[in-house]
Amino acid sequence: MNRVVFKLCLCLICLVFAATACAQATKQITDAAGRTIVIPKKVDHIICSGSGCLRLVSYLGAQNLVVGVDNIETRNNKFDARPYSFANPQFKHLPVFGEFRGRDIPEKIISLPVLPQVIFKTYAGSGYDPVKLSKKTKIPVVTLEYGDLVHNRKAFYAALTILGQALDRQARAKEVIRFFDNQIRQLETRTQDIPDAQKKSCFVGGIAFKGPHGFSSTEPHYPPFQFINAKNIANTVETATTFRQSNFSKEKILVMNPDVLFLDLSTLQMGEDQGGLHELKHDPVFQGLTAVETREVFGVLPYNWYTQNFGSILADAWYIGKILYPKQFSDIVPKKKADQIYTFLLSKPLFEQMNASFKQMVFERIDLN
Repeated sequence: MNRVVFKLCLCLICLVFAATACAQATKQITDAAGRTIVIPKKVDHIICSGSGCLRLVSYLGAQNLVVGVDNIETRNNKFDARPYSFANPQFKHLPVFGEFRGRDIPEKIISLPVLPQVIFKTYAGSGYDPVKLSKKTKIPVVTLEYGDLVHNRKAFYAALTILGQALDRQARAKEVIRFFDNQIRQLETRTQDIPDAQKKSCFVGGIAFKGPHGFSSTEPHYPPFQFINAKNIANTVETATTFRQSNFSKEKILVMNPDVLFLDLSTLQMGEDQGGLHELKHDPVFQGLTAVETREVFGVLPYNWYTQNFGSILADAWYIGKILYPKQFSDIVPKKKADQIYTFLLSKPLFEQMNASFKQMVFERIDLN
């Protein structure tokens, strides 16, 4: 073998070894369950299982890596309140790997046209067990704790951080975390010095939880109220340890008679003859509320829709602040603020699409005639 041929062969061998090494390069990720998961160093193909998982991936701008979706993404619903879905219409056309809320079908996952390198999974306690899913598919499963913006914000930020590490989007994850911190800080700063005696009492009804509910359905620690230090009548001693949706009796609402009512428009899913709007129009108890008589009832973006809509929660907080404290929020145009939030998180202004889904009632005084 002459020297030139030998050198060429040596180069080819080196290239093969280099390519093999790259293909086998891995990194370790610690997931929400504290498990050390080995995943490819460079991840190009993923799927997201469980409520809100695609939302978090979309916040990091990694939606182009998604190669399959659960069946909720391909439905054509009359109502929809998931901004991440509006921002990514391509999700509707991806192959389905399982049912919503984490009910994965391993056989469908391994039969996807493009095999995912990693499965991300929120709410790991429901649906298909993540350890069993990984064994069945031979694909690493990284669990994420979805968290919330009040009691469990650290978990939300940890989920973004884990995704950032896994998908090489650490800088974007930090940017999103700073964005939420700054938004919440601004809201709190505008309202922290308002004396309680000058605050209007308020209540939000119609909060969804695994489906639509009537007007008595609320969130005792509703984040928009928390951020602006509002006087929420549902936030009582009895509900101090209730950290999620609950029903506040009609009688209590009537007795406490809040100055301002907010209607979570997810309740419209229940139809014309039931739900929160129908109750406010026709239920004698609600008809006796001063806020109904004085038309102090306003529509807000859905809090829950395939779990909490973090971007919409921020948008609602700015709108509610404008209603309750017009002086402190005189410079805010809520619809524009909503689009600024959606544009940062999802790269698109989405308010008009959201509003169209709910009969143009978002951030408007509700007509109860």
